[in-house]
Amino acid sequence: MRKDKKQVIGEEIGDESIKLFLLPEPADDTPPSLHKLIKAYRGLRIDDFERFIGFFVAAGYDLGARNVKGQDFIDLIADQHQARPYIEVIEAARG
Repeated sequence: MRKDKKQVIGEEIGDESIKLFLLPEPADDTPPSLHKLIKAYRGLRIDDFERFIGFFVAAGYDLGARNVKGQDFIDLIADQHQARPYIEVIEAARG
């Protein structure tokens, strides 16, 4: 990092930036809803991911989308160390 660049950690992301995670489309046979969830999981902190889920649901995307192997979002991330809070957000949103 250049010396004249200030490193910013933990800066809040605006709604418009979070909504950008609704745009990516899969390049394979992954359902678009599942693809968007995975991208958001990889790119957003838990607080921002929780906000993303509100936009995701409002846009009509499917929290229970499954890939060709029958795996949903929770199945795909369940074994990851930091996944628990994200899983809880999905479970709460599903009701």
